[in-house]
Amino acid sequence: MEDQGIIRLYFNRDQEAIRQTDRKYGRQCRRTARNILAIPEDAEECVNDTYLAAWNTIPPERPRTLGAYLGRIIRNLSISRYRANHAQKRYAGLEAMLSELEECVPGRADVEAELERRELGALLSSWLDALPREERDLFLRRYWYGEAVQDLAREAGLTPNQASQRLFRLRGLLRTMLESKGVDV
Repeated sequence: MEDQGIIRLYFNRDQEAIRQTDRKYGRQCRRTARNILAIPEDAEECVNDTYLAAWNTIPPERPRTLGAYLGRIIRNLSISRYRANHAQKRYAGLEAMLSELEECVPGRADVEAELERRELGALLSSWLDALPREERDLFLRRYWYGEAVQDLAREAGLTPNQASQRLFRLRGLLRTMLESKGVDV
């Protein structure tokens, strides 16, 4: 079923919307949650919470791209769950991924305000748009969806070292671009 059909089901408050959402996007949501959390039960809870959040927000929201909308929800819920688990010292799965980005993306808690946050988002989006598709996919799959370097390398036909080097180069390009735009990194 197409996204707009699924969204119509949400607007009609038809529970089939959840089944169709799971059929079309369940695998992507589960993969994202597992990449961040590493605990299958926590990942499945986040998937269910994502469907509940979609049910509660559509309507009034009408996402243009349902997959991206769900991706944002699952990622935010998974990171929140990770932080709660991490505060209890259960595991540190997300730390490596985030530490790789620390050197090229500002980490201040007060990124000055909503305006600066939006400007940074626009810079990141335009930088990603300018990348070749293969590089953009590699970067997003690592730093948005939290996929392991070994998995990315295998699927791209690279060695883990080659994938790591490409990601290192991409982080360097991102850092250079941000610095050239006056962003403190």
